[in-house]
Amino acid sequence: MARVAGVDLPRNKQARIGLTYIFGIGTPRALKTLELANVDPFKKIQDLSEDEVNRIRQVIEQGGSVEGDLRKEVTMHIKRLIDIQSYRGIRHRRGLPTRGQRTHTNARTRKGPRKGTVAGKKKATK
Repeated sequence: MARVAGVDLPRNKQARIGLTYIFGIGTPRALKTLELANVDPFKKIQDLSEDEVNRIRQVIEQGGSVEGDLRKEVTMHIKRLIDIQSYRGIRHRRGLPTRGQRTHTNARTRKGPRKGTVAGKKKATK
């Protein structure tokens, strides 16, 4: 199993798809990485030689931050926004959408499940 940037790549996927399992690498960056490493993008991960995997590793290390470093960087950016109490930081703190979406309806992913109706309302008895 190929291990790149601390991630085990899926063996039965093509190299261009398998590299996207690394946080910070999408399809365009995966294709560019494979091009610089002289590796066929349609080759399966299990068919890559050790030399090819090492070349991919080197290109990724030179290309910029991925995985843990990138996650830490993104977290620090969000923490900074919260600390300076910007509008976006306040939205992050409250768990609401930060990019201007409506919240009257929708936004269930950020807001969580619906709360339901208020309890304590009694039915009229005869």
